[in-house]
Amino acid sequence: MQLRIISPTKNIFEGEVQRVLLPGAKAPFVVLRGHAPLISSLEAGRIDYTLPSGEQESIEVSGGFVEVKDNTIVVCTE
Repeated sequence: MQLRIISPTKNIFEGEVQRVLLPGAKAPFVVLRGHAPLISSLEAGRIDYTLPSGEQESIEVSGGFVEVKDNTIVVCTE
């Protein structure tokens, strides 16, 4: 799965991941390979993602939007 985290001024992260935990507006949710397409708003919180090596990384965001489609996750945040 490909994850892109972008802001208006820079590309924060782009790479292959196994799993992503996102701070959804109603509740946190996990995206795995084959997830149904969706668009959702995000609350302030932490995005946790697992790299193919199994290493876990995270980034704090102040909110934004996410689109999931065809095993590609694009997060737009400030």
